[in-house]
Amino acid sequence: MVAAALCGVLLASCAHAGNGTAINTGSAETLTLAVFGDWPYGPDLFAAAPLLIDSINSDPNVRLVLHVGDIHSGSQPCRGAGLVPPPTTSDPGYNQAVFDLFARFKDPFVYTPGDNEWTDCHKSKELRSGAPLNELAAVRDLFFPNPGSTLGGRKKQVLSQAQVFDPANPTDAQFVENVMWEESQVVFVTLNMPGSNNDGLRWTAPFTNEPARVQEVTERTAADIRWLREAFAVAEATGAQAVLIGLQADMWDPAAIVPGGDGLGSYTAFVRVLANLSVHFGNPVLLINGDSHVYGTDQPLADPHSATGLIHNTQAAANLTRITVQGGTSKPREWLRLTIDPRSAQVFSWENVVYCDDTTCPQ
Repeated sequence: MVAAALCGVLLASCAHAGNGTAINTGSAETLTLAVFGDWPYGPDLFAAAPLLIDSINSDPNVRLVLHVGDIHSGSQPCRGAGLVPPPTTSDPGYNQAVFDLFARFKDPFVYTPGDNEWTDCHKSKELRSGAPLNELAAVRDLFFPNPGSTLGGRKKQVLSQAQVFDPANPTDAQFVENVMWEESQVVFVTLNMPGSNNDGLRWTAPFTNEPARVQEVTERTAADIRWLREAFAVAEATGAQAVLIGLQADMWDPAAIVPGGDGLGSYTAFVRVLANLSVHFGNPVLLINGDSHVYGTDQPLADPHSATGLIHNTQAAANLTRITVQGGTSKPREWLRLTIDPRSAQVFSWENVVYCDDTTCPQ
């Protein structure tokens, strides 16, 4: 009853929306997406940007593009947003240049933020070029100007958490970047879940503000969990065949749990809810992340006693599959062609498409 009521609220909120309907339960057509992340990642990939854009735009099957975060490297500066004067190390025009690249994709373009463009801007590696909360606000202002509408040349109607949130949790209204839609009998949901242990690392001077950081992590993680619950509620209420989750963080990155690593503990609450929801749903669940830069696919929660299963100590969720997309600087440079067929038992199939190799990439 709760799921049906929630679905009714979501459907009603989209009834008069332009550019289509966010919750489209009637379509059973095959859908192909282009998925990538950690792009662009510096001057060389800006030079190669037309190769990726043309590769995706020329694919006749692709109808939607998903970017899972990190628009610059962890060694590049941030905007210096809201700081007067801005740090001399900042790059105020970079985000706009990336926004202009996103606009060149002809299909609807969905983007979810990564750690490098806001969480990590306080770090010495990023030249202490921005205050994290200022940078997140700047990302929201630029990349999410119209809640419920995608970027890209052909806009698509989606549902933003800023549009539909529980009045008991009014702070959820700030998460314009968390979006949801249903197409080809799959519920898609994106979440602002960044690397660096979910903003679990203390900010450094001159941006040290531990109460603000703790509040940020607490509010966003709780909002992410509520949005994830709503996505699964919609999937169950509408009889969806699968759920697809897009976020940036590699929540099972082995490099994070070695001595000196960032740790993964700040993801545990979210992953436990994800496992429980996946098991209850029963149908295929696909999680796509970036962050660790090397393509791979696994079922991280299928065996609670495995190396990945022990990290967050969840129940077994054998219907959850995870794809880590190839990072922009990793070779070969490629994007993921993801095909959804709601009439097949597996629903999801995918392959990597190389758009740039040693002979075609700018040097």
